Amino acid sequence: MAADFDLTAKVAIVTGGNGGIGFGIARGLANAGAAIVIAARDPEKNARAVAALQQTGAEVLSVSTDVRDEASVQAMVSAAARAFGHVDILVNNAGINIRKAPQDYTLDDWQEVLNTNLTGVFLCSRAVYPFMINAGRGKIINIGSMTSVFGSNVSPAYAATKGGVVQFTKSLAIFWAKDHIQVNAILPGWIHTDLTTAASSERYQFIRSRIPHGRWGEPDELAGAAVFLASRASDYVTGIALPVDGGYTSM
Repeated sequence: MAADFDLTAKVAIVTGGNGGIGFGIARGLANAGAAIVIAARDPEKNARAVAALQQTGAEVLSVSTDVRDEASVQAMVSAAARAFGHVDILVNNAGINIRKAPQDYTLDDWQEVLNTNLTGVFLCSRAVYPFMINAGRGKIINIGSMTSVFGSNVSPAYAATKGGVVQFTKSLAIFWAKDHIQVNAILPGWIHTDLTTAASSERYQFIRSRIPHGRWGEPDELAGAAVFLASRASDYVTGIALPVDGGYTSM
């Protein structure tokens, strides 16, 4: 059974993999045997992530990538293929949030969130598709959110894009099932990351009181779900949106 979760000789691209949830997932995939491509915008932060993963013995490459930019995404996938010869797993994790009331959004605000959180998922998925076709199989894991399930009273653009991520996941799963490419989503709950540090102490405690597990999650706690969805253990699983949230969305 353990062999079903073994990612030895697999190559995984993790967008936004230089910190937070992305790094937690990248570390989990590396621990399962995968070579990792950290794809994110900040070269210095990328380098720190690479160094940390290399200390575990993992093969790691970093590529400065802007998922909003088609040429940058194509360069990311090409660099991964040149370095490792193939691409087996894509984790679409890169995301941003702008917290404003909808009436206060500028069009630029809206498009920045949309282009990163949703268009980026499209561009990266489309870019890896030929490599997965050549390999005869592939795994794509899109990172959604609890707001993929319900709305947000602080982040309307973020919620809209994360809802879109789940619907796009289901559509890709249907289109690419014949190509033996499984496409699934993970919906993280309240996780300690840079995106959630803005929560006030009062809001932090209120949120914690509503989590059945009684605490916020840690980035590494997304790794198990990611390894499952990246491995052959999930070969008959596609189009799902898996909450990893301490029970929050069950309330």
